[in-house]
Amino acid sequence: MTQRFYSNGKLLLTGEYAVLDGALSFALPTKYGQTLTIEELDTPLLLWTSLDEKGEIWFHTSLQLELLRNVDMEGELANLIASADEVTGLLLKILLEAKKLNPDFLMGKKGFEVHTELGFPRNWGLGSSSTLINNIAQWAKVDPYALLAKTFKGSGYDIACAQHNRPIIYRIEGKDTYIKEIEFNPPFKDSLFFVHLNRKQNSREGISRYKEQVFNKESLVFKISAITEECIYCIDLMRFKELMNIHELLLSNILNLAPIKEDLFPDFEGSIKSLGAWGGDFVLALGDENTTAYFNHKGYRTVIPYRQMIL
Repeated sequence: MTQRFYSNGKLLLTGEYAVLDGALSFALPTKYGQTLTIEELDTPLLLWTSLDEKGEIWFHTSLQLELLRNVDMEGELANLIASADEVTGLLLKILLEAKKLNPDFLMGKKGFEVHTELGFPRNWGLGSSSTLINNIAQWAKVDPYALLAKTFKGSGYDIACAQHNRPIIYRIEGKDTYIKEIEFNPPFKDSLFFVHLNRKQNSREGISRYKEQVFNKESLVFKISAITEECIYCIDLMRFKELMNIHELLLSNILNLAPIKEDLFPDFEGSIKSLGAWGGDFVLALGDENTTAYFNHKGYRTVIPYRQMIL
């Protein structure tokens, strides 16, 4: 029997960092995602192969399922996680936490041959981890938000994007989350571009930097939420640019980091907004028909129009 699961990638248009403190945030599921395919084996092994967007193997491992099936061997499993390479250790941790949430997961006499396949380059920051978590959660029949909390932590907006095929607004409300699909079809869609900065940013490091800052969180949450509420209904490009600029300055002042436009693209005539952890992955550029040529000339070859990137 073959099982197949798919999860969308993500981009957070408003609310980076502040989403952790309850800000209403605007998130976009992408046309790029990750697939998980499972075939049963007659031997009690877990054969795991991960493919990149070119179909090339970037990770492979073979694991004895007895370790994951026998709770008495949890100490041995912990030692294996500690001694394994980073990717193997992380995979084992995810599977172990999924099994704790559903003890029936991975049980039986069968083994499994698993393939994951990314629809985007691993350094793009569109959610290689969140799509994996959501796919494994579907396979294990567990709550993906609970599995995320036990592994990568984070706000969970990326899990929401993995499951929704339209733009969403997202907010953490205590132990619960508020998620609502919305229509986002402004007349200036063709002026929106996603530009990759040729480097990947560690989200956990970015979150740590944010949490180290001392500032009025209630004020930030209020301001970011107001920006989100206005921008999702905005139909005027100039006002949308203003909202993105205000958002950028708010976070710049809190993080003590220069806005990305000031830092890298001071001569760009449009607006630029950071997305996700500052300093890497994608930024949003609000420009015109010359935008792609501008960034290509600067050495940034990955410039994706909104309609090509977002579901």
